[in-house]
Amino acid sequence: MRIWFKIMKGTRLIQDTTITDETAETRTHKIFQALETACYEFDLGKPLWLEANVNEFKNHAKTRFRQDNFVESIDFDFLEMHVIEED
Repeated sequence: MRIWFKIMKGTRLIQDTTITDETAETRTHKIFQALETACYEFDLGKPLWLEANVNEFKNHAKTRFRQDNFVESIDFDFLEMHVIEED
């Protein structure tokens, strides 16, 4: 599984990373582990999954975490998470 994370401000890509996970873990575990790894790389607190994020991710394999997903203040518009390759 490969998941692309990108930090956007307006229409500008500020920072991005791709996390690859080839373990035998469940899809859900891979997703949460990749999010944790990306947040560590970006020096961010982990965002909260709101119902809208869960639904968006289920339907499109992609979601955006905005200010209301983070406890601390962020200096970008959103963190996007997109599954680009499944096992």
